Amino acid sequence: MTAQRRVVAEVLDGDHVHLTADEVHARAVAKLPEISRATVYNTLGEMVSLGEVIEVSTDRRAKRYDPNAHRAHHHLVCARCGAIRDVHPSGDPLADLPAGERFGFTISGVELTYRGICPDCAAAA
Repeated sequence: MTAQRRVVAEVLDGDHVHLTADEVHARAVAKLPEISRATVYNTLGEMVSLGEVIEVSTDRRAKRYDPNAHRAHHHLVCARCGAIRDVHPSGDPLADLPAGERFGFTISGVELTYRGICPDCAAAA
């Protein structure tokens, strides 16, 4: 593992981490000043293709990178500030889609996004 890849992996470590590539770069530079933006973008792309990181797009904002790639989960997104949290609701969301609404598709996965206002934004209102 290269020093650059190690630093990107360290930056993405933790719970509820959903950083943009620019945020990953800024944090990586603090640990390894010579790391380039291109190296961060390339490393993130490799990590996505290897299944180590999930690329998350919740709206028209920048893509975010989620290191929680090995445990099924959904996302809770603040409609004001864009904060993202991983959530693990009970039940089977696939079972909620009636057979008549599947249009013959073989369903391979479900991505749910819950939206609301986070406590910080609610307190600022």
